[in-house]
Amino acid sequence: MARNKSEYVCSECGEVSPKWAGQCGSCKGWNCLTEVLAAPQPKGGGGSSRFAGYAGEKVKVVKLGEVEVSTEMQSSTGISEMDRVLGGGLVQGSVVLIGGDPGIGKSTLLLQVMVKLAAEMSVLYVSGEESARQISLRARRLEVAPSRLNLLTETQAEQILATAQTLKPRVLVIDSIQTIYTEELQAAPGSVSQVRESSARLVRYAKQTGTAIFLVGHVTKEGNLAGPRVLEHMVDTVLYFEGESGSRYRVIRSIKNRFGAVNELGVFAMTELGLKEVTNPSAIFLSRHESPVAGTITLVTREGSRPLLVELQALVDESHLSNPRRVTIGLEQNRLAMLLAVLHRHGGVASYDQDVFINVVGGVRVMEPAADLAVILSILSSLRNRPIAEGTVVFGEVGLVGEVRPIPGGEERLREAAKHGFTRAIIPKANRPRKAIEGIEVMAISRLSEALSVL
Repeated sequence: MARNKSEYVCSECGEVSPKWAGQCGSCKGWNCLTEVLAAPQPKGGGGSSRFAGYAGEKVKVVKLGEVEVSTEMQSSTGISEMDRVLGGGLVQGSVVLIGGDPGIGKSTLLLQVMVKLAAEMSVLYVSGEESARQISLRARRLEVAPSRLNLLTETQAEQILATAQTLKPRVLVIDSIQTIYTEELQAAPGSVSQVRESSARLVRYAKQTGTAIFLVGHVTKEGNLAGPRVLEHMVDTVLYFEGESGSRYRVIRSIKNRFGAVNELGVFAMTELGLKEVTNPSAIFLSRHESPVAGTITLVTREGSRPLLVELQALVDESHLSNPRRVTIGLEQNRLAMLLAVLHRHGGVASYDQDVFINVVGGVRVMEPAADLAVILSILSSLRNRPIAEGTVVFGEVGLVGEVRPIPGGEERLREAAKHGFTRAIIPKANRPRKAIEGIEVMAISRLSEALSVL
């Protein structure tokens, strides 16, 4: 079989070159030429149109309303937290990309999920990093019974697809995509061109056959998925494993999902028998102190469709530096600087000579602006060394002019707080529930100055 021709495309300007060079001749960028497969030339040689080869092909146009959607296209993985981040279950023909730090539990979770699915359907687990013996030892350590799980140790994309066409599995796992290569390209496995071309072939196979595919991806030292950015655009769902190195809890966050809510969260606990799902994550992120402590407050955040209670801690201490430190763990650092300026301008509380440290307990990352009010109140509590009343929850966005803005899902957050025994809530005035929620007193405010007077 003749090898297809390859060419080199600049990732900066798109210039095409027949051979590799260190510098692009068009945009003068360095090390930006990547190898890709050249498009096939039209047969017959007649005509210069790029669409000449497609003149005889037949395409079918259908009405969107006439497309039949089966109710059996989505199946459960057997783990409710995994189903949550997938949008309710595994969809036929979908491609899921899972990334995370080394050793965080990507292969362990997939092995547990595939063993459960193998009891009901045909599953093919392809490993390019471990031998069959290593996977068998891990399965014994997890005390699972992978008797019906098909295992293949291969890294060539053509061989993997040929085996899949023979077995016709409903679920295919590639661990990991950085080890897969195609013989059509001369680049090394893990390079941009190999990852892109191998992923494109697997995605095409998934859409044509209805096979659900899981791709395991490596991450860089910055925490981003290694390889071309186009890889995240090609797949249907992107999941990130998160968790602190010293913590036994692992969090799976949905960054992209064509079949469900984005930023959905699944919480797991790492045990000797693998990852166990945590059905009530709010309980593990809250610290029950024997007595009220200054600088700590409970925030009701929202991850996807689920409200979540997390503890936010602040430490304000006198600084001996010309530029006081502003450190955040689990929050955006630039937003902390903005909130300190708002607290000074509209609250009359200065912190220009204080070091400010903010931490979200449990390793959770809070990205929504609903944490603004909680951050300001925890800073004030630590600065004055005065604890906030026990049983108080806070949420709300703070604007630059000192107003407290509403956030979505206010009533759901209040119900979650009441379920865990909280009796007092400081919330934006526009989020006041229409009907009183039993067991919790709501204090609605519209300005930052009102929140400070309430405390």
